[in-house]
Amino acid sequence: MSGQWTTADIPDQRGRVAVVTGANTGLGYETAKALAERGASVVLAVRDVEKGERAAAGMTGDVTVQALDLTSLDSVRTAAAALRSRLGRLDLLINNAGVMYTPKQTTRDGFETQFGTNHLGHFALTGLLLDLMLPVPGSRVVTVSSTGHRIRAAIHFDDLHWERSYSRVAAYGQSKLANLMFTYELQRRLAAHGTTVAVAAHPGVSNTELIRNAPAALRLPVTWLAPLITQTPAMGALPTLRAATDPAVLGGQYYGPGGRNEVKGHPRLVTSSPQSYQAAVQQRLWAVSEDLTGVRFPLPESEQGPFPAADEARVLPVRRDA
Repeated sequence: MSGQWTTADIPDQRGRVAVVTGANTGLGYETAKALAERGASVVLAVRDVEKGERAAAGMTGDVTVQALDLTSLDSVRTAAAALRSRLGRLDLLINNAGVMYTPKQTTRDGFETQFGTNHLGHFALTGLLLDLMLPVPGSRVVTVSSTGHRIRAAIHFDDLHWERSYSRVAAYGQSKLANLMFTYELQRRLAAHGTTVAVAAHPGVSNTELIRNAPAALRLPVTWLAPLITQTPAMGALPTLRAATDPAVLGGQYYGPGGRNEVKGHPRLVTSSPQSYQAAVQQRLWAVSEDLTGVRFPLPESEQGPFPAADEARVLPVRRDA
């Protein structure tokens, strides 16, 4: 491997199957494109199928499209059922899709949009697909977080959906912190199984469509200074690609750009905020996420006994009162 990790370092992916959410544009597009070029069979899981088909047409290799709207648990379940029927195995699930700094809105299930899309939608999708991965040695769940997990971020268990007041920046921080806590708790539960691992990544500051909802005070400087303070989506996708394919990656690790303040640069192992490693909060978030989505993973409680057979994830009635 070269001193600076690039797509040239991606091992041969022939025979591997990958699902990438939000893969019709930006980071997801570059991630899916690179995996397909290295031989993986890639499914673009996207909200807009027409845009997904156009994206697939711009890639080489075995690339197909699956409708997935992470703002709807019904859509997540429908997509998971379709993927289960068409895929015999799943090597890579890349939870990439996300929204950033949206105005105050709720998903179809009544969740705050950033928390519902970035965390709860991916939590449910992972739980419903995980038994396709557990029998596959070397399979990985890669969830894309952000440096935003450090900015005004906390898990507001007393008001997860920002019903009393709303800060788009703090709500985004909560969702990205939740991505990391989900990854670390999932890895804790996977550890005894020995096949599938959970890893996280972040793209630094990449020039993508996500910035469109940012407050003007932030959006305008980023737009003006983009060549200096951002990197291309192709570079921003490298931490995700390394987390997904580097044979040296271990479960529970976090990858980001190697430049100053993790803003730009080639990917390396990084660390997240101290609060992201708080196991008790991770476990509480997991329990609340199960209640909110109605999805239980085909895994035991963390820090308990041997793993059961990898049967289908159980779907429970959805609750919003957690």
